[in-house]
This record gives sequence, C-alpha cells and structure tokens, in this order.
Amino acid sequence: MKYYLIAGEASGDLHGSNLMKGLYAEDPEADCRFWGGERMDAVFHAHQDGTGLVHDYRDGAVMGYIELIGKAGSLLGKLRRCKEDILAWRPDVVILIDYPGFNFRIAGFAHKKGFKVFYYIAPKVWASRENRIRKLKAHVDRLFIIFPFEKAYFDRKGVAYTYAGNPLVDAIDGSPALQETRADFLARTGLADKPYIALLAGSRSGEIKTMMPKLRYFMQQFKSIPEYSDYQFVIAAAPARSEADYTPFLEGSDLPVSILFGETYAVLKHAEAAVINSGTASLEAALIGTPQVVCYGIAGNLSYCLGRLLLRTPFISLGNLILGRSAFRELIQVYFTPENVTAEIRRILEDRAYRARMLADYGEIRRGLGGTGASSAVARAMVQALR
Repeated sequence: MKYYLIAGEASGDLHGSNLMKGLYAEDPEADCRFWGGERMDAVFHAHQDGTGLVHDYRDGAVMGYIELIGKAGSLLGKLRRCKEDILAWRPDVVILIDYPGFNFRIAGFAHKKGFKVFYYIAPKVWASRENRIRKLKAHVDRLFIIFPFEKAYFDRKGVAYTYAGNPLVDAIDGSPALQETRADFLARTGLADKPYIALLAGSRSGEIKTMMPKLRYFMQQFKSIPEYSDYQFVIAAAPARSEADYTPFLEGSDLPVSILFGETYAVLKHAEAAVINSGTASLEAALIGTPQVVCYGIAGNLSYCLGRLLLRTPFISLGNLILGRSAFRELIQVYFTPENVTAEIRRILEDRAYRARMLADYGEIRRGLGGTGASSAVARAMVQALR
C-alpha cells in the first residue's frame, strides 16, 4: 500500500521515522512518500530506492501567531504543493503527524478528495482551540493518541481513537546514547571533564532568538558564583539549525559553551541539570532522568497574550500534564528571567530532597506512558484498518 506521511517538526520526524519502520515491518509492499526530515529519509532509504522526501521540515518552521502571519504566503505555497503532490501520487492513506496548523488543512482537503486520513499524535485540542474537534470528527478516519490523559478527554468528546502507548519510550530506550559511558561521551565530543548544564533552546528560529539572550545572562550569573566557577555549558542544538543560529548570542563573552548537534539524548544523560524550552525535549529529559527547569517565552506580548487566551491547561510541559501536578518548575514569559533560572538551577543542584522528589516524579511519568512497542503497535493498527 501507499502511505503519504506529513511531519513538520523535529519531534514529528522522530516519531514518523519509527512509525515508518513499523509500516515496513507490517506491510512488505509498503511504499512511502513524506514531508519530514533526515530520520524519516534514512528509514526510507533503508527499505526503498528512489526519492521519498518531498519537503524537509527544516525549511521554514515558525512559532507564534504574529510570526505565522508574517510567513502566510510561504505556508500557502507549501499547502498548494502538498495538495498537488497528494493528488498526483494517489496514496491509500494520508497519515498526518502532529503539526496541526498545516495538517488540519490537509485533512480537510484529503477527505474531500476521497482519501483515507489517519491522524497520528493528536492535535492538542485539550489545551487550546477545542473547536477543532469537529474537524477531527468530520475529516479524520482514525485518530491515534500517545498520552494517557487524552483517553478520558476524547471519550468525553465522543471522538474514537487508538491508544498504544507513547513512542518516545521506544526512541529513548533504544538509543545508543543511553548505553554510552560519560567518559566515552566526553572523549568522543572533546568536552572537558567538568560538570555541565545542558541548554535546549528549542527547534525553531523564533524560539532560539527568544531563549538565547536570556540564557547568555543566566550563564554569566551562574559562572560568577564561586562554587560553580568550574562548570561548563553544553547547547544541545536542534538538527534543523546551524551554529549561526547560536553563536551571535555568545559573541564577546568568554563563557565555556559547546554546541553539539544530534547529541540531545547524550547531552541530557550526562548533564547535572538542564534548562529546556517547552516541548518534546522536556519529556525526553524526564524519561532520561535529567533534573530540569522549563522556560518559555514568545517574542512580543501580543503573541503571548493571544496564546494565553487559547490555552486551557494548567501546565505547558507534557511531563507535568501526564503527572497532573508540577514535577518541575515552568518559567513562562515574564517569569522567564536569568535570575529565576539561576535560582532554580541552584535549587536543583543544592537541595537534595527537591532533586530526589523530581526524579521520583519522573518514574511516575514513565509508568504513566506505558511500556515499549508503541510505534509498532500503531503501525499494525493502521495496516489492519486499511486492509
């Protein structure tokens, strides 16, 4: 069968690649075409010849409502191209992976044209824009969710779904980075044998531009504290970005900062603590066991206010939402200051009871996500539904 997958971000590329592995295993004649990234492309080339990647997500991800308006013309062009490609290729199913701003439009189009539509990793309608539920019911043939707290929500809303656990558990547990010793990691990357704080500034250009100036001042404050003068900092850079996205914010400083690409899990595993932009990385840190503080800000108060008006959840981090309470602190917008970040990192490092509680809550988060095999189970359910 022919599978057309659409992922628009780094996390979607990760989950899409694992889903493709499952599709190839369940359907020996699987033919995939996709919007995604290097991970999905690598899986494709391990199973097929030719070209499967239509569009690389790293070309133009945006954040915030004002930023979205500014790039509306480009997005409309991508939508048109995607629709034309689906019509030309005629897949058996269109599989949408998260990325709701783009994928909801494709869902309506694909349904209208008579294609089967599966939505993998449900759009976060439980957090904001609940009116999209009617679109899920109208345009999506089958919804596949990945968080346990979503089950009760979609039950209440009368939306049928399939839940088979969270694919991130497989991605982390199967990563070679989790088996590597600290000594081997330091030798391989050339990092000094000193403790470090991990910095994850997000995967989008707008997130990095918002995070990095404040992270620079945090690093300066933290290094000025005598007991932490020997600490270093490691930026786990997003695969969609380049050093040029980070270095302008470090110019003129003598901060001991290293930038590593494609090393997120290893960087998190060996860090003393992490400062993380809200998103998949925060849940990854919880599953790996890295104490963290989540920081989030949007450039421009208008974008932030619009977002807050739509947000319907008490937390922005998936780990806290899964737990139903705060396992780690979230510093949002005006509370995201270098002083607050410094204070929270110090508490993580100095307050042993606080750190131990956080790690215990991490265990509860992992248990809440279920066991392994989620990607394979979802692929199996998809193939069976199509057959």
